[in-house]
Amino acid sequence: MQNNNRKVFDSLLSRTKIYLAIILILLVIISIENINMILPSVLLYCVIVGYTYYANKKRKSEISETLQDLTLTVDTAAKTSLINSPFPLIILETDGNIIWRSTKFTTEFANIDINTYLNDLIVDIKEEIESGETGNSDILTELKIGNNMYKVMGRYVNFRNRDKDRKNKKEYMVILYFIDDTENIKLQKEYRDSKSCVGIIMVDNYEETIQRIDAGEKPQVTAEIDKEIYDWANKTNGVLIKSDRDRYVYLFEQRYLDDVREDKFSILDKIKDIDTNEKVQFTLSIAISNEGNTDKEKYKSAQNAMDVVLGRGGDQAVIRENEIYKFYGGRVEEVEKRTKVKARVVAHALENLIKDANKVMVMGHTNPDMDSIGSCMGIYRLAKTLNTNAYIICSDNTPALESFMDVVKKEPEYEDVIINKEVALENIDEDTLLVVVDTHKINYVDSPELLDKVKKIVVVDHHRRSTDFIEDATLMFQEVYASSAAELVTELLQYAETKVNLKTIEAESLYAGIMMDTKNFTFKTGVRTFEAAAYLRKCGIDIIRVKKWFQSDLKSFNLIADIVKKAEIIGEEIAISTYNEVTENANLICAKAADELLTISDITASFVLGNTGDKICISGRSIGDINVQVILEKLGGGGHITLAGAQVDDMTMEEARQELINRIHEYFSEIES
Repeated sequence: MQNNNRKVFDSLLSRTKIYLAIILILLVIISIENINMILPSVLLYCVIVGYTYYANKKRKSEISETLQDLTLTVDTAAKTSLINSPFPLIILETDGNIIWRSTKFTTEFANIDINTYLNDLIVDIKEEIESGETGNSDILTELKIGNNMYKVMGRYVNFRNRDKDRKNKKEYMVILYFIDDTENIKLQKEYRDSKSCVGIIMVDNYEETIQRIDAGEKPQVTAEIDKEIYDWANKTNGVLIKSDRDRYVYLFEQRYLDDVREDKFSILDKIKDIDTNEKVQFTLSIAISNEGNTDKEKYKSAQNAMDVVLGRGGDQAVIRENEIYKFYGGRVEEVEKRTKVKARVVAHALENLIKDANKVMVMGHTNPDMDSIGSCMGIYRLAKTLNTNAYIICSDNTPALESFMDVVKKEPEYEDVIINKEVALENIDEDTLLVVVDTHKINYVDSPELLDKVKKIVVVDHHRRSTDFIEDATLMFQEVYASSAAELVTELLQYAETKVNLKTIEAESLYAGIMMDTKNFTFKTGVRTFEAAAYLRKCGIDIIRVKKWFQSDLKSFNLIADIVKKAEIIGEEIAISTYNEVTENANLICAKAADELLTISDITASFVLGNTGDKICISGRSIGDINVQVILEKLGGGGHITLAGAQVDDMTMEEARQELINRIHEYFSEIES
């Protein structure tokens, strides 16, 4: 208060001195002009000075009393506000010493050991003080005390400690308000829980499957499917509408979403357990989403999620939340589609796109294999048959294609056809059609930059769809039942309206692609696989020459034998091994070693890890009992039930191996639960 008075008085005195100086100057000027005015001027100035002193003294007294009364009033109001604060309030030092607490604070936390919570708060405040600038600072945090949630607000201030033993230390006093935010949080939770989730349920391959059941049994089977789905939906008090014979729309509140997760979509197994005389198994695909501000937007999001589920082979469920996909199920082999209508439709649409294009560029995945390059060769021949310039984008120095590329280089036609991605980027234009084969992942194509520079993209792939798929594709032919992309391309060539005459090297590359992905027609082969192989066989391929492309030298064979030799068995049926040498073709060696491990009796799945220099690659193989795709998908990879791969960054070999083992245990725990 004294400091405030002094400031006011100093301000008044300063202005008075200025006025007196002006008067003095004027009187001096008058006295110079008229000597007779000297004495009157001196007397007048003395009178003025005397009056000014008297007036200032009186005003000083009045202002002092006014300020004192005002300060006392404010102090009283502040103290009253603190004492009668509607919020629990406490003042304490950073060493935990409580200076003062309000009555509301005492009554609010009478039955709670508040010191535990205060100690945790003080620790956080100390860390903030040590890391930040000293001085005044705001405090804002949330704290659960008992059954209530409190928003803690306040300030910490630096003060002068009068304790002689600690007067040189920087001390802080903390003032905290505790605002009960429980009801507000409950209202927010209720608002979130009352939001709707939209789901779509589809019976996989309904038309094909129902035709295999006797007419008299069809009503009973469809009624049982409906009953199981409606019973499952009723657990969440949801609304289920059957919009078609094989399609349902499912609407429920978000409060039940956690229950759906914990249930892990048991409906998938219940539908598969429905007994039919023909021993036909039905499966479901389910997509649920809560993304969007309206139910219409959520339904559209669920549709996009359903496309992903169907692209992964069906018989599974997905929850899309915050742009993240969480998959459930999907542990059985994909069912081969008998109808070839879609292949005919896609072939016709692809022909029209090629005819409208100025040029066609065909691209596979990074580190291309025979399935990738063979599919590229097939699409190239289709484009050339339609009189459209076409080019194949293939990375240089690809170990897996070394033998094949030696043969291709002897063919004059392909001298300027196979180009690298740098040349491709320089030659694309608005009328270029880009065909992506053997992959659908944005970051796995040979040249991701091309995806942003072309307007029309076609995708032909046989892998289960992942979440980072090419969304803006003009045409997508993705069938996960197919053994290989080469099989799908062969079907497109068969059913194209224009007759396509494959050259021998092109037919052989397609045949090699099928042979590689099926491991010599052992895994993932269906009727359509052999039909495609038979069509290619008619084109005059040399099977012996194809087999030579897959031969390994003695050094590679011994290397693979060493990898197999040091394999470790996990859970009596899974083999894991590592290839520690850093090399660019580590993924090829790991793939061959994983295949070799699978030939050992009692081994149902195998994983081999290799080091490419900047990444750890993992090759997974299975005879079908274990879904290696689901396991490696947890590590950012993908593929099929029997064949999958992944690449992990920022991990050592041992860290990646341990992470793989953890994911394997997680896979089995999900099955058991």
